[in-house]
Amino acid sequence: MLRDLRLEANKTLAQAATELQCAESKMSRIEAAQSGVRGLDLRVLLDFYGVDDDTLRARLQDLARHGREQGWWSRHEDTLKSTYADYIALEWDASDLYIMETALFPGLIQTPAYSAAVIRMQRPDRADDFTYVDEQVKVRGQRRHVFARSAPLRLWVIIAEAALKHRVGGADVMREQLEYLVSVTGETNIQMQVLPSEAAINSALYGMFGILSFPEPVETDVVYVDGLMSTVYYEEPGQVEPYTALFRRLNSEALPAEESVARIRAAIKEME
Repeated sequence: MLRDLRLEANKTLAQAATELQCAESKMSRIEAAQSGVRGLDLRVLLDFYGVDDDTLRARLQDLARHGREQGWWSRHEDTLKSTYADYIALEWDASDLYIMETALFPGLIQTPAYSAAVIRMQRPDRADDFTYVDEQVKVRGQRRHVFARSAPLRLWVIIAEAALKHRVGGADVMREQLEYLVSVTGETNIQMQVLPSEAAINSALYGMFGILSFPEPVETDVVYVDGLMSTVYYEEPGQVEPYTALFRRLNSEALPAEESVARIRAAIKEME
């Protein structure tokens, strides 16, 4: 955010460092989130950048004050990959989350049994480690606290119809998961659509992706793409826009809410 404010003010890193009376390397570390920023220094920078929005200044001061506090997920650092912990931190700060899933259901709306089955399949080397599996399921459950905040996360999910046909964990686990999806569609902050298999836009999908949006306009959207070996994040506008445009297309091609629920109910009936 500080980097974006500096660029909007047409100031260089060297000019900001001079104003702060510090080395340019210190400014670089602050903007790269490798170093915190003191409240006094932050006020100097905001004045220098011409930021006079009191709400934004208060938000930045709060971030600077609490930036080094550890989130609840730090208690699970022994079993969480750093990339997963980074994602949870972003999700915790986000105001809106848009997800396209091609094979699974998003972690935020998974049942414990479905989560356990997914974890065992994705980590066959830990499938018999009940402590590890239980810990991962517990983390996914705690992530749902974003819906209990004073300003709950708004979630918009588009799920490829093929995901409804899978038998992750067996018929009983899938039936419970699908019934849970039907139940959460009635929540005001959760929107869910099914992308039918017959929709031509399926050919434009390369896998799952998510778009995280944040409360302040100066906080840029972040796109994440999960792969087998890593999670890739995109923050530059030129990288984010293609995913935003694709999600809009998917939104128009996916079934409306009521038809999506009907398609999920049909998948449940097929298992009877």
